[in-house]
Amino acid sequence: MSSTIGHYVDGAKVAGGERTGPVYNPATGQVASQVALASAADVDAAVGAAAQAYGGWRAVPLAKRADVMFRMRHLLKERTDELARIITSEHGKVVSDAAGEVARGLENVEFCAGLMHQLKGEFSEQVATGVDVHQVRQPLGVVACITPFNFPAMVPLWMISTAIAAGNTVILKPSERDPSAAVWLAELFTEAGLPPGVLNVVNGDKETVDAILDHPDIQAVSFVGSTPIAASIYERAASNGKRVQALGGAKNHMVVMPDADLDMAADAAVSAAYGSAGERCMAISVLVAVGDVADDVVERIRQRMDKLTIGDGTDPASEMGPLITREAQQRVGSYVGGAADEGATVVVDGREREFDGDGFFLGVSLVDHVKPGMKVYDDEIFGPVLSVVRVDTYDEAVELINANDYANGVAVFTRDGKTAREFEFDVEVGMVGVNVPIPVPIGSFSFGGWKKSLFGDTHIYGPESFNFYTRRKVVTTRWPEPSESQVNLGFPTH
Repeated sequence: MSSTIGHYVDGAKVAGGERTGPVYNPATGQVASQVALASAADVDAAVGAAAQAYGGWRAVPLAKRADVMFRMRHLLKERTDELARIITSEHGKVVSDAAGEVARGLENVEFCAGLMHQLKGEFSEQVATGVDVHQVRQPLGVVACITPFNFPAMVPLWMISTAIAAGNTVILKPSERDPSAAVWLAELFTEAGLPPGVLNVVNGDKETVDAILDHPDIQAVSFVGSTPIAASIYERAASNGKRVQALGGAKNHMVVMPDADLDMAADAAVSAAYGSAGERCMAISVLVAVGDVADDVVERIRQRMDKLTIGDGTDPASEMGPLITREAQQRVGSYVGGAADEGATVVVDGREREFDGDGFFLGVSLVDHVKPGMKVYDDEIFGPVLSVVRVDTYDEAVELINANDYANGVAVFTRDGKTAREFEFDVEVGMVGVNVPIPVPIGSFSFGGWKKSLFGDTHIYGPESFNFYTRRKVVTTRWPEPSESQVNLGFPTH
């Protein structure tokens, strides 16, 4: 009988109610465990614990909050392999990729250890005669973080570390497909010295999310997921008076200019398109070949695809693991199956690759002569499928990208500095790479796209995240002598 993954509330594991859902090992296709699915009452209990803890945590001196982050950083660094293997067991990505995910989440823990600087206020003296003004940053209260399946450790660390450092208490709702990493992180934060109730994990499904969005004591919601769900969460949470940042989907383009190093571009395209089975919101899903480089770069990519090792993520020889679910495997394959009917050329069909066992494996695919209007171009596939669009000029490449509804990440491969500078200036996308295929910013910057890749106006982690998880209070001070007091109905001036 499989075990059940429960919740983590008020510093302890909680079993949960009768509702459960399956958690698979994607490499075998078998149910590995069950996960408790929180009811509205379960969410309310977690929010109650967070609300109870808020007053005490908010009053903890900043230096002591920083100590928790320093200890968390040390523990996470020390136990990265343990967490990476938990991720692989439920998500399927190879262990080395999972360890890389932990490392990128660790960057934000390190950044939050410098919370003293991030939470500094401002002061202006003598703004009027005997009047001073200062501004402070204060936490919001209880906040919720709803995180996706594709990065079960990194995205939670991007959100919860900043929220906690800023003095909030947190309800974390991870994906029900791979929930164990979130519970593990909550336990590690407790080991690092975080008081009970500051970080609470409730596992669940849509019913759980709806309870979070409607709860009157939750002040803010952070979300990462698909664009339709991000839009729905933004609208519902905002209508309930909550502060919201909701990151949606992506269709990331990689432009290859005629002067690019084609071997470098091919290496980058394969790495960025097929890493983690393409289940990354920053994966390259469209290669835009400019001028006459298309045939050459497509052939170089095809040659590299033949050499990829796909298998169980726990096997050190594997470079790519399975998809997260059988439904995802079938859905991604259907895009390849329909591409030829739309007029595209399927250069490599990943459905033709055979695998032993019943895991959710799918081979890598390459589709050429793709155009806007085709489903393989328009939709966020979220799998190991790379489309190639051919254009004649740089201007056509930029026009193509800027016309797309998604604007998360983009890259250009060129050896010309002028082209790179113009691309940075012209392209309407939130994160840009120059000869860097996956331009995820380091922890001291912030992550987020434009257009339908972001609902709200604040990006995740880094400086912008501290803006999201705090609100400013401005205090105007005057200490007059009693003799200066008088009645004056005029509007105050200098």
